[in-house]
Amino acid sequence: QVQTVESGGGSVQAGGSLRLSCVVSGYTAGDQCMGWFRQAPGKEREGVATIDTDDGSTYYGDSVKGRFTISQENAKNTLYLQMNSLEPEDTAMYYCAAAPGFRLLCDSWLTRENLYIAYWGQGTQVTVSS
Repeated sequence: QVQTVESGGGSVQAGGSLRLSCVVSGYTAGDQCMGWFRQAPGKEREGVATIDTDDGSTYYGDSVKGRFTISQENAKNTLYLQMNSLEPEDTAMYYCAAAPGFRLLCDSWLTRENLYIAYWGQGTQVTVSS
């Protein structure tokens, strides 16, 4: 059974930092896209950052460029999201997802989450106060 488990969310003041982690277990990961998505109350879920685990290419939503960094630790099938300079607008439930496949377009997946079949976590809440 595939499991995707996020951790590291919490409450922080504006300007602060948080680091989210995600572990995917239950299958042998080969080439895939992994990524972070978020959903704020009353809004649709949006892509935050994705990574091509084959070549390490990373892609970011416009609102987080320069502030967030996505990274991976393949040996542990682990994904991270380092979030700096957090703003109240970053408040949301953050979801980790892994989309197995070959030669996937991880940049397109950032804006079209239904592009590929993916394993999703339950989410971790991030709250940023002003």
